[in-house]
Amino acid sequence: MTQAPAATRSSRRRHDREIVALAVPAFGALVAEPLFVMVDSAIVGHLGTPQLAGLGVAAALLMTAVSVFVFLAYATTAAVARRVGAGDLSAAIRQGMDGIWLALLLGVAVVTVVLPSAPWLVDVFGASDTAAPYAITYLRISSFGIPAMLVVMAATGVLRGLQDTRTPLYVAIGGFAANAALNLGLVYGAGLGIAGSAWGTVIAQCAMAAAYLVVVIRGARRHGASLRPDTEGIRASAQAGVPLLIRTLSLRAVLLIATAVAARLSDTSIAGHQIILSLWSLTAFALDAIAIAGQAIIGRYLGAGDPAGARAACRRMVEWGIASGVVLGLLIVLARPLFIPLFTSDPAVKETLLPALLVVAVSQPIAGVVFVLDGVLMGAGDGPYLAGAMLITLAVFAPIALLVPVLGGGLTALWWAMALMMTVRMATLWLRTRSGRWIVTGATR
Repeated sequence: MTQAPAATRSSRRRHDREIVALAVPAFGALVAEPLFVMVDSAIVGHLGTPQLAGLGVAAALLMTAVSVFVFLAYATTAAVARRVGAGDLSAAIRQGMDGIWLALLLGVAVVTVVLPSAPWLVDVFGASDTAAPYAITYLRISSFGIPAMLVVMAATGVLRGLQDTRTPLYVAIGGFAANAALNLGLVYGAGLGIAGSAWGTVIAQCAMAAAYLVVVIRGARRHGASLRPDTEGIRASAQAGVPLLIRTLSLRAVLLIATAVAARLSDTSIAGHQIILSLWSLTAFALDAIAIAGQAIIGRYLGAGDPAGARAACRRMVEWGIASGVVLGLLIVLARPLFIPLFTSDPAVKETLLPALLVVAVSQPIAGVVFVLDGVLMGAGDGPYLAGAMLITLAVFAPIALLVPVLGGGLTALWWAMALMMTVRMATLWLRTRSGRWIVTGATR
């Protein structure tokens, strides 16, 4: 009678060690990414308001262009982890190289679109006449770094699949330091202004891509994997990424609708919404780190033909997600007197913000489950279901959110709609994991 609980405790400790070993460095790497924009903003901000406004527009456009391709990391992690579990490291790295080649091709395609259309994109985004020239300059120069950014995504997926989240952390820290130094030197030392900031970021991104490629190429040579582009492999990587692209675009649509609704409510509401969204994004980094661990661990178990191990890991990660959500919710409630004054001193914004913030805090455990199950199904290569589930969520959320201003609801009502959106996501993901249909073992799905 005592052996079963002891075995269960041992299994949980093993899963805990795996989750912590992968999630903690992943969290550090995730947090380092937005610091690039923060450093650019801090340095460019001293040039003047028009320059900073131009940077804001260009950076938003760049992040949108790059973030829709996050499937390069997700799909690559799952595919590589499966082959690692199957014990075929050569095929794992070969699969990763296909993702990297796909990233390079997509990056070149995006550059060819962004360069000539930069003035139009900046205008559509609503940049002022004074900010537009700076936004166009920054966008055009920074676009040369997009292929490197996408290669970084795919290579990060390769290393995560290989159960290595420490190297991405080290590369992210190095890239952040290089970006800060280059920005200072080129903006002020060389007197290039906002163009110097853009070139500094491009150089830092290219250096990060080069560092990743060195690591992957060494692994390929060690295990005898080919580095040449393989048409069939690249096509397979693209096909695996399409459902995740649909999922990401649907999620982006949810966030855009929420922001548009907040803007229609009032200036006070949109100000409060942006503050909450910033905090919501920060908590998402912590939960996404567990999801990344889930992608790598689940893919490895399924590749090794161990469905029982995959189920046990899934259960333990859900427990981690719930616990993390509870802790984050409590932190939001307890720390609100400290961080709200950092964002605003307007009493009207604070009054509007507080009740909506409590909704966010209450919904954090739900978010914890959502992020974990999202990662589990990604690790299982269950992209088509994730795409369909997110489209259903969008279909439920959109009409409810759009009714908020019509029915006289405020920011709190909008964030209740966001909480409902997360609840719908949780329900669709939970139904899938409970069904067991995501469990497909083998080196490929």
